[in-house]
Amino acid sequence: MVIATSTLPVPDGDRIASRLFRLSIGVFFIGGFLTSSVSLLVPQLKLMLHLDYRQALLVQLAFHSSYLLFALPITWAIVRTGYMRAIVAGLAVMTAGCLALTMAQTALSFAMVMGALLLLSAGQTFLQIASNTVVAVIGPSRGAARRLTLLQGFNSLGTVLGPLISAPLLLAELDADVARSIDPTLPFLGTALVTAVLTLAYMRYRNLLARGEAQTFAGTGQMFQLIRLRRLKWGTAAIFFYVGAEVTIGALLPTILMRSDRLGVTPVVGGQLVSLYWGGAMAGRFIGAWMMTRMAEYRLLLAVAVGGVALTMAAIILPGALGAGALIAVGLCNAIMYPTIYALALPADERQAPVASMWLCMAVVGGAVIPVLTGVLADAMALLPALIVPAACYAFIARFAALCAQPQEPKS
Repeated sequence: MVIATSTLPVPDGDRIASRLFRLSIGVFFIGGFLTSSVSLLVPQLKLMLHLDYRQALLVQLAFHSSYLLFALPITWAIVRTGYMRAIVAGLAVMTAGCLALTMAQTALSFAMVMGALLLLSAGQTFLQIASNTVVAVIGPSRGAARRLTLLQGFNSLGTVLGPLISAPLLLAELDADVARSIDPTLPFLGTALVTAVLTLAYMRYRNLLARGEAQTFAGTGQMFQLIRLRRLKWGTAAIFFYVGAEVTIGALLPTILMRSDRLGVTPVVGGQLVSLYWGGAMAGRFIGAWMMTRMAEYRLLLAVAVGGVALTMAAIILPGALGAGALIAVGLCNAIMYPTIYALALPADERQAPVASMWLCMAVVGGAVIPVLTGVLADAMALLPALIVPAACYAFIARFAALCAQPQEPKS
């Protein structure tokens, strides 16, 4: 197979970049809203279907496994059709997945929920590979991390609003103080409406990035040679551990906050308080974008990774509100990790970006693996000691940040 990528147009570059950025805001926002809302299915299904931690965290396995299953064919589709048309396809698949999830919720079928989440995450995979890559390569490489961090700020706005809006709907039946007449399918019906509108918007501008002459990039064997690049190899692993840690904490946080030795809150309040975790990521991303104009990106990544280790360990050890607050504060450390790792790991040769992005997005499967491993450990030991797993993930990210002090591999 031959991998090719379009040459982005030089004329009217500023106008194109500006319009693409505005369109991307909606994609990043709804992606964050959906991710945090799906996390609330963990406490909902655990309590309603009497699941253990491992079974409940299979929600994250289904939602994130498509990054491994479909990344290769989706990358092939992107380089054949272009970034904009690939985003259209991803949004359309997400719309279908949201509608399927509402039907699964109505039927209260765990198997149907798993299938709907797999479909939903297939659409997310399109967006992860196409949206992140095009934003990174459309402008100067020096500012790629900053551009992605700004857009991830809007992603975090979605993750903040997700628990605030979705928790009273998804967790109402678990809370005696909340009316039972609320429809739990509303968050995903609303998301389907938004993704359908975004599909039409991207369809209108599907020719925004005019395809130039395709540049032969790599054969199938060379795709596997690409992952041998030091930065990309370590960056792929860092994305795996980052997403795994972030998703694990976000999924378990409501249950932890409901514990009597932490805050002892009701399910709905616990779900809504998760917005503070995602809110820290939102604030941190806008602050991080500003800080990147004043310090090296890898230094900032190293600092927040060390902070993630310290706060997660404090959440295990400290009692009551101190431990709960420490775990919520991990969101602030998460803020700049994904876009910074992503930008630092991309090869210097932008022609390699689509396939490099494929590897990085396949690593998002960490959001499927790490939560389940943590759930197994929680069932075997206890919930709080199991947080040692995400703490170890942040330690690995610190190692990657230190590696990035060395020069990037030159263009081939």
